[in-house]
Amino acid sequence: MPSLLYHGRSRHPGVLRITAAITAGLIAIAAAVLAPRPALAATPWLDVSDDRYASFTVPVSEVEAEAGGSVSQVLIEGNFGPSFTWAQFGLTLRGQAFTGVLGPLPPGLYTYQVTVNGTKGLKDPTNGTRVASKPLWSTFFVPGDEAALLADVPEGQGGNVETLAYGSGGEQRSALVWTPRGYTGKGKKLPVLYLNSGNGIAASDWLDLGRAKQILDNLSARKAIEPMVVVFSDGEAGKELRTAVADRYNVHGGPAHQAIAGAGEGGSQALRAALGHPAEYDYAGSFSGLLTEANGPARNLKLLRLYTGNVTDPAYNATVKLTKALDRARVKYEFDGVNPDAGANWNAWQENLIDFLPRLFRNVRDHGPSKGHGKLKGEFTPPPPGTTPTPFLSDDGFVTFETTTEFANAQQVTVWANWAPGGSWLRVPLAKAGDRWRGTVGPLEPWFYHYRLIVDGTAVKDTSNPTKVTSEPTWSTFLIEGERSRLLTDVPEGKGGKVEELTYHSNVVNQERTSLVWTPPGYDPDRAEPYPVFFLQHGGGQSYTDWTEMGRAKQILDHHFLDGNLVPMVVVMSNGNVPDFNAELLENVVPAVQARYNVSDDPSQQALAGLSMGGGQTYGVLKAHPGRFAYIGVFSAGFGSAEGVDAEAINRGTKMLRLYIGDQTDFVYPSFQDTLATLDRLGIRYEFDGVTPGPHGWDVWQKNLIDLAPRLFKR
Repeated sequence: MPSLLYHGRSRHPGVLRITAAITAGLIAIAAAVLAPRPALAATPWLDVSDDRYASFTVPVSEVEAEAGGSVSQVLIEGNFGPSFTWAQFGLTLRGQAFTGVLGPLPPGLYTYQVTVNGTKGLKDPTNGTRVASKPLWSTFFVPGDEAALLADVPEGQGGNVETLAYGSGGEQRSALVWTPRGYTGKGKKLPVLYLNSGNGIAASDWLDLGRAKQILDNLSARKAIEPMVVVFSDGEAGKELRTAVADRYNVHGGPAHQAIAGAGEGGSQALRAALGHPAEYDYAGSFSGLLTEANGPARNLKLLRLYTGNVTDPAYNATVKLTKALDRARVKYEFDGVNPDAGANWNAWQENLIDFLPRLFRNVRDHGPSKGHGKLKGEFTPPPPGTTPTPFLSDDGFVTFETTTEFANAQQVTVWANWAPGGSWLRVPLAKAGDRWRGTVGPLEPWFYHYRLIVDGTAVKDTSNPTKVTSEPTWSTFLIEGERSRLLTDVPEGKGGKVEELTYHSNVVNQERTSLVWTPPGYDPDRAEPYPVFFLQHGGGQSYTDWTEMGRAKQILDHHFLDGNLVPMVVVMSNGNVPDFNAELLENVVPAVQARYNVSDDPSQQALAGLSMGGGQTYGVLKAHPGRFAYIGVFSAGFGSAEGVDAEAINRGTKMLRLYIGDQTDFVYPSFQDTLATLDRLGIRYEFDGVTPGPHGWDVWQKNLIDLAPRLFKR
């Protein structure tokens, strides 16, 4: 089917430049299997930048016109989740449009649909791509070296795809056939590969989703494959289809020139055909096939190659069983290894096809797994139902979620977590398993994750997970351990600092309030030299507990101290939800800390930082009281008004003003650019070491604290 290649941003912001390279053969197929395309709207809903961020902007008026009524929620559903699993990305209503940014996305083909109000699916009317078997789906291609074989070849340099009609069982059926560039039907006969479809997979999906034409064109242009005819069929390649191919095309007969493969159930069909009828095929491949038993032939095939995704692929356990069965039957086979980064989806099957094609109808030296693919480690078996606590963490970063039985009658359950590229939130559907809902997600990189269940549209706490987030009662957390997340893990018991509550009276709100205070290991209240003090603020909708429950502040500070990176200091995390933060901090929090702890009152030994709202509050203190805190850190916040700002006083009294921002998935990113321009115009000195990959969230702010804390009180 036609492919849509997104080259990035055009000269006009928000406008997507699209180049559609459609060969003459594909135009013929499109005319046969696709409805006429609607006229595209003036402004695309999707824009993909050169640096691989997908920005969705769905105008309210347009989506309501498409939906035929009022719209309160817009989700983008697509293969954006871990292992390219299908996931939901929620857009945010800002002004007159629902918007959101995902990325950076790995190079490859992405599929999506628009879902409004949780139930009604829509085709993006501004995207001209089509998936014949899924009328609501659109696609976009993110180019890159890793996906070079999925890109369109220059126009006129590819093969041809056409429809082949044939009779089977008294019915008229059709298949799609690719022939290489320059094929005329004369001269040397060509071998044939039959690519089966399985349950839920159409023959046209090999082109629309599998990028089979692009793969064949590119491999053929590189002379990496033998010239061949490739037949894409719905279901098994029966005798009638093989006869029709032999009648229509200049192809070889006999098993030495015949190959069969398929994805999902199509892979199982291919293995049954090859193993059950060895006189018909010498080459066979199974991409995520579910066959578990083998009735061995009298002779071995020239090539029998098995492919599976990771443990999220239903074929993983089936492949474990099949390899054992083949070993028992003494059938020779090759195994491509476990794909660590994909499950049972087209992203995996594209890679499978790329590996399989060059092995056909020729002798090859390499019979081992693809680079980076691993061994089967036995069947993947999560704990029995009802095992707690949840989620269940397994090797290599796979996480299995399970609900209690209270949602047995639910219609849909998803897990909404920070596991999109960069740490954005995505919902991954769970599957009904008896009277519970269950699903495995991964592999996740070592890091700290937070999630909540969405049950029929309502946010619910995973009550089997004992972790809690005070300011977000429906959230739970878990940690994937590894070198990347080392600074977020607990230090050995008794080795870290202490966190305790400090209660004080607030004159601003006339009530007793609480701060959390971290003191370093070996803190001495009678030390002759007072300790430096660092005031660390939370963001909007949060409170004083968030830096410890979500920000992992204690773990970060403990590790930095034990690693010798941190000046011994006292760190104060207070409640910034007040109408006058400056007064709260300077008149209530600071005096209470100085009365309770052995901390310095010298501005050169005091630091202030905050995230989002807390970052704005930090800027407010800096502008109103320049020099009061010698060290300033701001995470994901804008400077605001420059009126009355004393730049000279700020420069004179500030030893360090260090700024942080997430990437373009952080909604503060545009205003942050204005902040840099304002500071430059005012002549205020600051440090900015580039964006922190990630959104407006804890993934970014944890990294910001990791960077900032060791820089304090060293100048």
